Amino acid sequence: MDESGNDVLPWNRILKPAGKQIYFGDKSLENHALDAALSPDGKWLAVEERYSVVFVDTKADSIVFTLPIKSRSELAGAMSTYSGIIWHKTNSGLEVLWSAATSGGKSFVIRASWDNGKAGITDYFSYDPLPPSKTSLPNELLIRKENNRDYLYVVLNGNNELVKQDLVTGNVVWRRDTGVAPYGIAEAKGKLFVTNWGGRLPLDDDDVVAGVPWGEAKVSLTTGATREGSISVFDPNNGQLLSEIITGLHPNEIVSSPRGKYVYVTNSNSDNVSVIDPVSDKITETIIVRLQPGLNKYWGGSPDGLTVSENGKFLYVANGIDNAVAVVRLGKHASARGLKQKSEVIGFIPTGAYPSSVTIAGNKKMYVTNIEATGAHVGLHQGPEKTLAYNSHHMLASVSVIPMPDKKELEKHTNTVIAVNDLARVKLAELPARVGVEPKPVPDRIGEPSVFKHVLYIIKENRTYDQVLGDVPKGNGDSTLCIYGRKITPNMHRLVNNFVLMDNYMASGKCSAEGHQWTDASIVTDYVEKNVRAWFRSYPHVQYDALVYAPTGFIWDNAMKHGVSVKIYGEAAVPEFDKSLGWKDIYQMFVNGEPFHFTNKTTVGPVKPILSQTYPGYDHHAIPDVMRAAAFVKDLKKYENMEGDSLPQLMVMALPADHTAGTRPGYPTPRAMVADNDVALGQIVDVLSHSRFWANTVIFVTEDDSQTGWDHVSAYRTVGTVISPYSRKDKAVHAAYNQPAMVRTIEQILALPPMNIQDAIAPTMDACFVQTPDYTPYNGVKNEIPLDEMNGALSSLTGKALHYANISLEPQYDHIDGGDDDMLNRILWFSAKGKIPYPAKLAGKDDDDD
Repeated sequence: MDESGNDVLPWNRILKPAGKQIYFGDKSLENHALDAALSPDGKWLAVEERYSVVFVDTKADSIVFTLPIKSRSELAGAMSTYSGIIWHKTNSGLEVLWSAATSGGKSFVIRASWDNGKAGITDYFSYDPLPPSKTSLPNELLIRKENNRDYLYVVLNGNNELVKQDLVTGNVVWRRDTGVAPYGIAEAKGKLFVTNWGGRLPLDDDDVVAGVPWGEAKVSLTTGATREGSISVFDPNNGQLLSEIITGLHPNEIVSSPRGKYVYVTNSNSDNVSVIDPVSDKITETIIVRLQPGLNKYWGGSPDGLTVSENGKFLYVANGIDNAVAVVRLGKHASARGLKQKSEVIGFIPTGAYPSSVTIAGNKKMYVTNIEATGAHVGLHQGPEKTLAYNSHHMLASVSVIPMPDKKELEKHTNTVIAVNDLARVKLAELPARVGVEPKPVPDRIGEPSVFKHVLYIIKENRTYDQVLGDVPKGNGDSTLCIYGRKITPNMHRLVNNFVLMDNYMASGKCSAEGHQWTDASIVTDYVEKNVRAWFRSYPHVQYDALVYAPTGFIWDNAMKHGVSVKIYGEAAVPEFDKSLGWKDIYQMFVNGEPFHFTNKTTVGPVKPILSQTYPGYDHHAIPDVMRAAAFVKDLKKYENMEGDSLPQLMVMALPADHTAGTRPGYPTPRAMVADNDVALGQIVDVLSHSRFWANTVIFVTEDDSQTGWDHVSAYRTVGTVISPYSRKDKAVHAAYNQPAMVRTIEQILALPPMNIQDAIAPTMDACFVQTPDYTPYNGVKNEIPLDEMNGALSSLTGKALHYANISLEPQYDHIDGGDDDMLNRILWFSAKGKIPYPAKLAGKDDDDD
């Protein structure tokens, strides 16, 4: 929190939401409010949350009932999808319908009755996946009365389909292909409009395509991100495709005006709203809704929800990254009641973190669901029980209840939004470079000289500060939470003492699917936020889903665009190799000097020409990091033997073994895998610091996230350091830095402009550097833990050790970041601490493992 008590997000934004905040959810889970719908009589608000539907009394603005999805046994394990909860009035009363799916491929539309304060699941429809889809993934719904009979229209996001079915019998009337990953649905002028996150389906002759889960999408040649959004227009009677409308990127939410004269669509990856004439199916206006567009030229507002006022004059748009609702006065080309030629954003209203939907109640107040609530920030939640929970996956959901502002109040709200977002920081990134400025570690302005010519950016996997560095005396650590201290990580400990110790450095995401977007692109998209915790379509830590990527690209795209040479070592790639080989086989091959044959694969087109094919990628526990280090060292020596300086200016490296494989038999113990990661890091720094490139090279090291770890300051505090001859060594750096700050600093050194609004407003990490260099090289420390210290075989184990070994063998843990991360961390705690109780007060309730 800041000095005023406002939540500070670990991506350089401050929260100061207007109105009243309703917090809810099971504190032992990661709760997210996704969407909401007002009952026909206006008395109740149904809120779609990941694990339940919550009902709010709109008079008292308090929760009166919570309906868990798991209350129906057949639906156990299902989670609400992205949005689309609706009310329906039946002959017997009111009901709500919403979509849900499981990780095992089951998909449902759930029906629940509502009787004046109580709800119960009455029925559900099931939907089968259409190969190659693994889940049909229903999302938004629409009920339409035709010939006195109710029909349900279901958007199947996974199947790329729209389905019409009889609401009473469930019988399917027709099903039709949509575009890629359909999301929302609206009706206007007797037509159905369906948004497609990934645009139209690619044609056979379209060769600029890339993988999205269960198919392909049209992508950008320069970034690999989707290059098109679209709307499919259908005749509801026979399902005929009437037209396809090209919109901005990542179209998601769609609504029609009160009389159906216009349709409005939020384009999250374009920061705008498309206004469509439903008669001609043409776009009549495109409204930019990002905050302060005159000052802010960068993408990153991320509109992802909207509603129109009852009188049709105003549009209210949820801007996810801005943590605000944009208020738009509609013009003549966007409203039958518009007065001016162009629509105009007349103000902003502050909300919780990442607002996702806006619902207006009687023109008196608005309800805003906030996907991130208080953000990726674990603090004192004002829930039923005031509980401090230092855990990135234990957070409450929230809804903001905000009185509809008058002109003066809107002006005040707008000033608040501008103040807490402080986008004026972009001016620092736009100052012109001066001539004749002396080189320094981090130039004051982009384009001014740096003492560094080369940056090595190392991304590790999933540790908190206290887990690794809690035993370092000069830092703000808690040694009781330290399970991988000096004995296991001697190199990291020596490095933070010889170079920079940052004890207030934060990851910006809650898991690796988010984390690698923050490390590689300095931002997350709406697609990532809508999938948090559920990850229905993909878990994109190795960048294999084009829908995930920011339209502004990754840091390597930024470098290549500006003539900076790049090489990627393992990031955004998966190695293909003989899967009959286990960890010990591969390690022994490495020790014996035998070749290990693999091929790195990537679905990101721009990565292919700059990807090392001698340094293994990841997503497998079977490859030791010392093998990766040896591959880099071999490459480095080749560059040393070349004339001149051919070492790439930017090197992006994945070093993932500190994730561990739990206590899975056939793999090293967790501490051995962390030791492997540590000695590999030491070897890389050792050889590089003894090379001729040392004087003008800087190494940035970060974890991708702090996934469910333990930390006494914040669950998002993680391990990061800066290694160079110019690194500060005299004291710990307490400055509040995070992953966008690290990306921004790398850009500043390499004379690269910001990619998006998040790195544009991030600070540079000046406190990590001094002006006088110390060229003393680093001497790596040998591991104290044998790298081949193996987990015990099942036959040798009993009690908890056997229990956790069996869990570690489950298929969910086959890949890096697969499976229940909270359980994995309990396994790691047990492996390191034995009978010492798991710190449940910091990470949630204990598991039943005895």
